[in-house]
Amino acid sequence: MADYKHTLNLPDTPFPMRGDLAKREPAWVKDWQEKKLYEKIRKAAKGRPRFVLHDGPPYANGDIHIGHAVNKILKDIIVRSKTLAGFDAPYVPGWDCHGLPIEHQIEKLHGKHIPGDKVRELCRAYAGEQVERQKKDFIRLGVLGEWDNPYLTMAFRTEADEIRAVGRILEKGYLYQGLKPVNWCLDCGSALAEAEVEYEDKTSPAIDVAFPVHDNHAGKLANAFGLTHLRGPAFAVIWTTTPWTLPANEAVSVHPEFDYDLVETPKGALILAHELVESCLKRYELEGTVVGSAKGVALDQILLRHPFQARDVAIICGTHVTIDAGTGQVHTAPAHGVDDYVVGKRYGLPVNNPVGDDGRFLGNTPALAVGELAGKTVWDANPLVLQELEAKGLLLRQEKIRHSYPHCWRHKTPIIFRATTQWFIGMEHKADENAPTLRWVAERAVDETQFFPAWGRARLEAMMKTRPDWCVSRQRNWGVPIPFFLHRETGALHPRTPELIEAVAKRVEQAGIEAWFSLDAKELLGAEVDQYRKMSDTLDVWFDSGTTHLSVMRGSHAEQSAFPADLYLEGSDQHRGWFQSSLLTACAIDGRAPYQALLTHGFVVDGKGMKMSKSKGNVIAPQKVSDTLGADILRLWVAATDYSGELSISDEILKRVVEAYRRIRNTLRFLLANTADFDAAKDMLPVAEWLEIDRYALAMTRQMQADAEADYARYEFHRVVQALQTFCSEDLGGFYLDILKDRLYTTQVGSRARRSAQSALWHITQSFVKLMAPILSFTAEEVWQVVSGEADDSVMLQTWHALPAQDGEAELLAKWALIRGVRGEVTKALEDLRIEGRIGAPLQAEVTLAADGDKYAALASLGDDLKYVFIVSAAKVVQSAEETVSATPLAHAKCERCWHVRADVGADAAHADLCGRCVSNLFGEGDPRACA
Repeated sequence: MADYKHTLNLPDTPFPMRGDLAKREPAWVKDWQEKKLYEKIRKAAKGRPRFVLHDGPPYANGDIHIGHAVNKILKDIIVRSKTLAGFDAPYVPGWDCHGLPIEHQIEKLHGKHIPGDKVRELCRAYAGEQVERQKKDFIRLGVLGEWDNPYLTMAFRTEADEIRAVGRILEKGYLYQGLKPVNWCLDCGSALAEAEVEYEDKTSPAIDVAFPVHDNHAGKLANAFGLTHLRGPAFAVIWTTTPWTLPANEAVSVHPEFDYDLVETPKGALILAHELVESCLKRYELEGTVVGSAKGVALDQILLRHPFQARDVAIICGTHVTIDAGTGQVHTAPAHGVDDYVVGKRYGLPVNNPVGDDGRFLGNTPALAVGELAGKTVWDANPLVLQELEAKGLLLRQEKIRHSYPHCWRHKTPIIFRATTQWFIGMEHKADENAPTLRWVAERAVDETQFFPAWGRARLEAMMKTRPDWCVSRQRNWGVPIPFFLHRETGALHPRTPELIEAVAKRVEQAGIEAWFSLDAKELLGAEVDQYRKMSDTLDVWFDSGTTHLSVMRGSHAEQSAFPADLYLEGSDQHRGWFQSSLLTACAIDGRAPYQALLTHGFVVDGKGMKMSKSKGNVIAPQKVSDTLGADILRLWVAATDYSGELSISDEILKRVVEAYRRIRNTLRFLLANTADFDAAKDMLPVAEWLEIDRYALAMTRQMQADAEADYARYEFHRVVQALQTFCSEDLGGFYLDILKDRLYTTQVGSRARRSAQSALWHITQSFVKLMAPILSFTAEEVWQVVSGEADDSVMLQTWHALPAQDGEAELLAKWALIRGVRGEVTKALEDLRIEGRIGAPLQAEVTLAADGDKYAALASLGDDLKYVFIVSAAKVVQSAEETVSATPLAHAKCERCWHVRADVGADAAHADLCGRCVSNLFGEGDPRACA
């Protein structure tokens, strides 16, 4: 028996079956850098419409984690897809370099009480080292960008432009100095921004405290409740979980519209919110009788005695009071709460803050009968206050409760609200009555922003409506200074402040922030130097990154950017972080958002939906995935996951991603192997000369490409992956390529039948590799080297593939949808035969079909080519209203070359093992194909 293997057009390609990504990707990364691929892309894209994704800077501290990888890969997918869509899409990566976390690391490494100039020197060096470590890992993920020219918030020019941003916001009237409560971290010794606060459970003492009604106001209280007189002492009762704030109490707040009852009890008459009377009495283990009721507004300005200090406080009205819990009356200390401050300001209450920077009571704090508060921490003061209240008989109830409480995001320790003199960007503050408030401008800007996913809008809108003024000053060494000179007596800004800000900015531009801290004020103030003090406060690190729309997009990297940016992309926590700080600073400076659209991604969790932590052992490091499976596997996982919610990852999930990658790679290998001898310049056939199934494949490809392009434009990458996988497994592997093998392998090399198939495969390959390039960046370049044959070429120098036009695609798609439906029925009938043991392979069978209408017309139009569609040796169709599918075994001999079972095998005595079709393909005019 002759061996005919050498007569077949067997596929061949240098594209290996195994990717060996973990081993090969580092070499590709090096190659891209040596060839300056990113620079080539910029040159190729010059003159196109600009698309700018402005990078939200990761913090330069510690190795990157899986969340960083998700963020950077999503950005790279967008930048690459926009490049392929015909945009000039530069990507300037950046880093946040100032702030407490880095200063904290320096304290851990070198100790505290280091001179400020040395702290800044060490911090700058440390941040630079961290940037290089993180940069290496980002590059390893296949992320293209200006890695040799990133932006750093500690770059001298960026620091200088941030100072200029302060000046512009001051000029617009939104920046002011005020004494008001801020989030204060005792460990940081500094104010915190809202974004630096996270909520964790904490156990606190919950107490109910009775404030005695002043004797002189007993009659006024009685009148308010419709009584002629009081029978005994009366008390306003508050509930609080921060006993240590009682020394700073200045009032008790009631809601003006709530109903309050006066309840006579064995311990005196208690003022309680009507809805809470029953629960309060039960809590106090008291019996009581309601003797009068009044609206909260009727109690306004009734005087009370402070529970343990020799001074009076008043009942005041505030709409912040709730009746969810407690007593319906709120202990009010303007120095220790935002709501307290706001209502206190309306009533002109003093902002009395007895607590120092270190969280200890100041030396002039009045002593308690049970002991000194001065020098005690706020936490140590709690039990002393309780003892004092109990001794005076004013503690109605105490218990321990577990509740959500603000903590420092860095130290993970409880913070306090503490009034200090700080600089604020005011949401309602404005230079003149005709100017809009920053809140109003920001709300309009949110309206004009596009959100991906859409729910991000409601979240940011809600924050803009309720957020307090932004405290932007910090008491640290490693940060951009607030370059103000304040009058020593009045605290007023120097009248030449705008001029002085620019003078400082120029110095910082030359020597960094160190230029401010080493500046002799006399250089700028001359003879006035003794009248003014130079501020030492630094700016909130969120101000650093929040002003990069000015310092980077219109500053250091203006040539690679544009304002406003087309897109900002970060994790969902940045609605209260970078998205918000960028919005507020841009609205203050420019009156609009710095972005056209916001994209938000969720957090990474393990396969069970649990938050990742080292203690749980469920952390998956991106470095490990790259080193074991390859960065393309990580990129495919990111793209395939719906980032609008949590992103689940585990070893099991990654195994499934590897399987999906293999299916894609095997498809690519088939495409490349079967077009290896195809020269598009010489061998490409006009579409009109293609076989019908090849034209159908072109129509499928166009449809898939249009969907994928639209999904890229909507940033729905998981849909792109689904489309590519479905195309590979169902449209190509499960249908078209399966049918095509006979024609590719057995027909004459240069025949119309084979060149038609190769023409279609060439276009499919071009389309597919470009569509996958934003996601599988390494594999796409590997494929492109085979496709182009040019070592210096790159798929990223291309745009989406322009598929050739053809008429009647809708009809083709509809017709072949019918045929594919029938093919599913045929496959089932053949499988039944195989299970029965009557055939071993489909080519050993014949199929007979009965159909009517459009289905019959579609099947009959294929003529003798119908058998190739079903991959059987014979097929026929008859017209019948009763549709049936039957499969029967064939008894003919098998052709040793094409494996078809045909009656004409051996008809040519010279080639007894071949069918007539193969004889014609080898020695005659070739196998005529009409459709498939």
